Amino acid sequence: MFIPNLDKTLTQKTMDQKIINLYDSYTHSQISRKEFMKKLAILTGSTALALTVLPSLESNYANAATVHDGEVDAEEITFPGVEGNMKGLLAMPKANKKKLGAVVVIHENRGLTPHIKDVTKRVALAGFVALGVDALSPFGGTPEDENKGRELIGKLDAEKNLGNYLKALDFLRAYPLSNGKTGVVGFCWGGGMANKLAVADPMLNAAVAYYGAQVKAEEVPNIKASLMLHYGGLDERINAGIPAYEAALKANNKHYQLFVYEGVNHAFNNDTSPTRYNEAAAKLAWQRTIDLFKKKLG
Repeated sequence: MFIPNLDKTLTQKTMDQKIINLYDSYTHSQISRKEFMKKLAILTGSTALALTVLPSLESNYANAATVHDGEVDAEEITFPGVEGNMKGLLAMPKANKKKLGAVVVIHENRGLTPHIKDVTKRVALAGFVALGVDALSPFGGTPEDENKGRELIGKLDAEKNLGNYLKALDFLRAYPLSNGKTGVVGFCWGGGMANKLAVADPMLNAAVAYYGAQVKAEEVPNIKASLMLHYGGLDERINAGIPAYEAALKANNKHYQLFVYEGVNHAFNNDTSPTRYNEAAAKLAWQRTIDLFKKKLG
């Protein structure tokens, strides 16, 4: 068992935290955009100021790519799901011919966005076979409008969705360039899925959850994978579930590492979201993530 580690040296200069919390609430609920903008106008003082602040809150996918064509081999694929084929981005080191550990990348609650496709390539660049799954495949795939994607996430059948991710892990274990060892890494909605997959798949070797919802304490005994849990210190909504989850992990002698990055927000890893992204926390969390995968999937 690993003792939780608290990183107190990481800080972030942000706009009014109430505005960030409002945006977080909006992106994780079903309130309308009209209602969100009304509340944002109240916090900023006017509709004009709200429209000025908005671009700093929303993702700018023009800045999504950090891994460029030629650095990894990546292709859009389909694989068998619970009901029909699932879409995804499969990536691996350039011209790779040897067997590698494999990682399923689980997106946020807006689908397989350009940012998460880039994260999938980052995993590949680090030396793994990576599969970014499009959970919205049953609806035809991730739409360009991220707000539409957020609406569709709420319409997924939870049991079938979990099954589709288990199918993705099966696909990777059987993939010719996979060594059979598998991990998952998920962000926000995907962080919650990473925790669920750790419960559901006894063959999973490693699971990394970035600011993801925790599973119920009674489900923890089923976890076999090594866990790594990343949280933003300002993320009160998600962090409320930490104590019970950690207590259950300790009580069941599970192999885990838990990091709280003080002074940073939910979604601190998303470099297309300028207000919430924190470079220092993101780089440290990513290095820890890749180190875990190298240890457990090599």
